[in-house]
This record gives sequence, structure tokens and C-alpha cells, in this order.
Amino acid sequence: MTSAPPPLLLDALAARLGPKGFATDVDTMAPWLTDWRGKYYGRAAAMLSPATTEEVAAVVRLCADAKVALVPQGGNSGMVGGATPDASGDQLLLSLRRLNRIRHVDAAAQIAVAEAGVILQTFHEAVLAHGLRFPLTLGGKGSATIGGLVSTNAGGTQVLRHGTMRALVAGIEAVLPDGQIFDGLAPLKKDNRGYDLRHLLCGAEGTLGVVTAAALHLVPAAAARRTVWIGVDSPEVALALLRRLDAAIGRTLEGFELIPHSCLDAVLRHIPGTRAPLAAAHPWYVLAELAGDDDGALGAMLEAQLAAALDAGLVRDVALAKNDRESEDFWRLRDSISEAERTDGPALQHDISVPVDRMPAFIADNPARLAAAFPGARALSFGHLGDGNVHHHVQPPPGVDGAAWIAEHGAALSRIVYTHVIEMGGSISAEHGIGQMKRDILAELDSPARLAALRAVKQGLDPAGLFNPGKLIG
Repeated sequence: MTSAPPPLLLDALAARLGPKGFATDVDTMAPWLTDWRGKYYGRAAAMLSPATTEEVAAVVRLCADAKVALVPQGGNSGMVGGATPDASGDQLLLSLRRLNRIRHVDAAAQIAVAEAGVILQTFHEAVLAHGLRFPLTLGGKGSATIGGLVSTNAGGTQVLRHGTMRALVAGIEAVLPDGQIFDGLAPLKKDNRGYDLRHLLCGAEGTLGVVTAAALHLVPAAAARRTVWIGVDSPEVALALLRRLDAAIGRTLEGFELIPHSCLDAVLRHIPGTRAPLAAAHPWYVLAELAGDDDGALGAMLEAQLAAALDAGLVRDVALAKNDRESEDFWRLRDSISEAERTDGPALQHDISVPVDRMPAFIADNPARLAAAFPGARALSFGHLGDGNVHHHVQPPPGVDGAAWIAEHGAALSRIVYTHVIEMGGSISAEHGIGQMKRDILAELDSPARLAALRAVKQGLDPAGLFNPGKLIG
């Protein structure tokens, strides 16, 4: 059992961290006590903001001795309430934002070490100055931090070619629940000392250790990119196109996003300065991007494959971006879907994955399941078809109070979605984690063997339950 922080502990933390690292003022803490969507609200006895790994370790040791719980937090841009304390006011918020140094960039080895509080966009810009890039990006790159991305095993739009955050992490530094510092930053290609703590901490959502820094794989900055917006008839056709391009183009194909016309229509209606890339509307669209060294070869290869796809009837129309500005315009359409959808009203959002070959069947079949149970409910799917992850959003029937309808029916509706996903061999969380939002449904639907293993790991590393209680597995 955890305890409320006693005054002596708070005094010791204030003395150790100084005025920049210790805050109890309600107004100072308020922005960090709710998730960015405003779904979860909590309280904290204090917000701790250490500036070094050694300070994090000192904080953890003091809290461990007093049996006081800590809630680690990065950019606070998560989608599942994984960095929000509970309502008791007994937990301490551990902000990693002051750990914001890029310790070094090794251009020859294509490795950089960044602390947990480094903003993703800042990291992109820093490594680009060395002729390199970090091949993970997402809509929240201006606020998401390296530590948060590691702790949630973030995905994004380039997973098709480069994998999730776990694949890009070459090493990790973290503070464990007893206050020991685990220094696993060395980017070893071979390390056979048993359980891989690097992989264990990546995706653990701060329940096993506080990530303070990561060694990250980089790739050469692409000299050229080609972006294309394609009209297609169905997700089945989009999958056939993906297989065709992947076989012919290989590693230059970095992104392959699936977008229904309803999503594009919402963006065009609500986001100023946007326009449709194609003259005619199509049921579905694919946004694909290639990256490579030779612009001419890249363009010729893409155009040849698109011409063959047109002849084969896989493609209805194509718009090729003529420059970087047009590429960014295409991606803005994709990245603005959630914003446009919010303007249309509330929706239930599901971040799910199934095997890639089964995704068209899920997209086709799940709306019928939902409509049978909840007449008028509308489902739409968009996102990363190339890696089997789509964002499956369900809108209330027209003409109802959307928020009230979701409050009444949301849990039962989501259970239908997640049960279908599990039946297809998928995951109820593809890239945003479990947090507190999906904790109970995970315990209900997931494999007993997996749950038992997760709980055993948690008990072994954090027997007192001091790190991020109430998240992931309780």
C-alpha cells in the first residue's frame, strides 16, 4: 500500500530539488493534472521536476522510503490518461521535462543519446544538422517527449519501414523503483545477459522504471521524397496496392495511409486552407510516401508503378506532389482528421491493430456489428494500413446529444470493437498504450497468460506499487 506524502518528505524533496524543481502551487500544477483531451483529472501533493538523472534517483529513493507513489510525465500528450495522477491528492507528479539535453550525436555510428524531456521536433532538427534523421514522426511532435515516446512505444506514420519506438531504441537509461540507476545506454548489437530490460522498459508506461535517457537509431537524411494521393475503391484494393508497391519498391516506401472520403470531407469543411488533391471524389484514398537519395530515380520508379496499377484497375486517380510544400499539404489533410472530427462532435476513438491482411475485413465487418447493437452509430477507420493499425472512430447517431449518448453506451460499444479485434488476433492498443482508459477492458479481454506475466513482472520490479499506480495493469 502507498501512503500520503508526509511533511518531512515534502520538505526533503523541496530542499533536494530547489524552487525550479519543486512546486505545490495549484495554478502551476493545474495544466499537468489533466490529460490533453480533458478526459481525466487528478490531484497531486506536489510536482517534482528534477534536472538530472541523479536527481530523479534521489527523488525515487526518498519516495520509496516513505512508500509514496510517483506518476511520471513527459509532454502530457498521451491519449489514454497514462500520465495523470488519481483524485486522491496523495500521489506526486514526476515531470521529466527539465531533462532536456541531447547528450551527443554520433554521426558515424548513426546514434544519438537524448534525455527524456527532449521534444521530438527539437530532436528532429538537431540530428538533421548532422545530415541524419530520426525516422519516427507523429502529429504531436511539437509536444511529445523522447521519454514519453519510449515509455508508450510510440508508432507514427513511418512504422511501415522503420518500426515502432522499440525498434529505434538502441539503449535506455532509467531509474528503477528502488532508486537504482540502470545504465543501459551502450548500443550493443549483441547482448545475451538474459531478459532485455531495454525492451521491457519500452512500452511499460512508467510502471517499471522512469526512463531518463535513450540511445536512438538514426538514418541518413533523405535527399528526396515523393508523396502521392491516390483514389481507390476499397480497403481491399488499397491492400492489393500496398502489396504491389512494397514488392516493387521495397525500402523506399516509408508511409502508406488509408483515408475514407468521409474523413477528407470533414477536413475540407472544417480546416481552413485545405483543398482536395483530386478533381473527383472517391470512396477511399491512399496517402503514400517514398524516400531515397535520387529524386529522379525515385520519381520514375513511382510513376511506373502507378501507371501499372492504373492499368490493373487498382487506382482510379492520382495526384503527385510536385514539391515539398504540396507534400506537406497532403500530410496536413491526413494529420487534421482528428481536429476536423472534433468539430463535427464527439466520437469514441479506438487505436487498434489486426494482422495487415485482415484489416479490410475488420473495416468492412465491424460497422455492421455496431449498427446491429446501436442503430445509427457510424464507424470510420483511417490510418496506418501498412502496419495493420487504424484509428477506428465511432460517431453517435445523428440528432442525439453525442456526449450523453457516449456516456451511456460507450463502454458497451467499445467492448464490441475490442472483442472483434481480439477475435481477429489483434491488439486493443496499437500505439497509444493502455494507461487508465483501457486498463479494465485489457483485464477483461486479454489472454490470462499475458496478464499473469505482466503482473508478475510488475510485482517483481515494483512490489510496493510506487510507479504509476492504476495504469496498465492496476
